[in-house]
Amino acid sequence: MCTIVCPHGVFAVNDKKAELKDRDACMECGACAKNCIVGAITVKSGVGCASGILTGFFRGTEPTCGCSENGKSSSCC
Repeated sequence: MCTIVCPHGVFAVNDKKAELKDRDACMECGACAKNCIVGAITVKSGVGCASGILTGFFRGTEPTCGCSENGKSSSCC
């Protein structure tokens, strides 16, 4: 279901399991968590796209939600 409801295509199905394929595309909308019937996904609420645009602007980089630092995952998604 997460692959259907995610507006930014953050998930992919691989071997009948959903996996996060593009963490930086996550806008923290929570649609995946709200539609997961088994409760396998949680999303830490944030400002999503607005934060990503501002972060990219101030760093002079592409917009990113800041879900990873130095290649290590954090807990926003």
